[in-house]
Amino acid sequence: MLRYLRSPVLGLVVAVSAGIVPPSRVAARSYPIDCAILLCMAGGFPPSAECTAAQIEVIRRVTPWPIEPPLQLWNCPMGGGGSRPAPHLGSDGLTPEVRQYRDAVEVWELRKRSENSSGGRDVYVSAVRNFYNSEGQFVRQVQNDVPGWVGTAIAEHTGTTFTSEYGSFRAILLRMQDYTGTYSTEWVSY
Repeated sequence: MLRYLRSPVLGLVVAVSAGIVPPSRVAARSYPIDCAILLCMAGGFPPSAECTAAQIEVIRRVTPWPIEPPLQLWNCPMGGGGSRPAPHLGSDGLTPEVRQYRDAVEVWELRKRSENSSGGRDVYVSAVRNFYNSEGQFVRQVQNDVPGWVGTAIAEHTGTTFTSEYGSFRAILLRMQDYTGTYSTEWVSY
């Protein structure tokens, strides 16, 4: 029966169902997207099919609303399957290196609308910072001011400043850190 199957995936599913191939062999061939996001983020999203898919998933999670945690480590089994526990794990089950990548992620929801009114020019601005707190929860916090790097990104992508009386935009600004400690940003207008 198996020799007539043309699809390797269908053949694998039939083989697992029939008990010919153990299920653990199937699990080894697939990977959770969050493991790819962690590894690719640490590498600065190098060009590859897996890292491109991981980067697209991160952008999908943070645009436009509702914002989802871009790095969902609870979906990435990092135990390694060994019988010994990994050294240097914190109370959250993460190594300091993994925690560093998680804690460096920031997602800024930025909105600015300028319009003429009978009293002159009205400007409405909104900045919301989404980040992982020290307990690893992804939290949302309204900000009155934006840090310098956010202001620089706004000027670079819109040609205006957050506080000037001209210009309108809606965007997500995502910031991540790679293994060298270098930050990168991703600007997505919507």
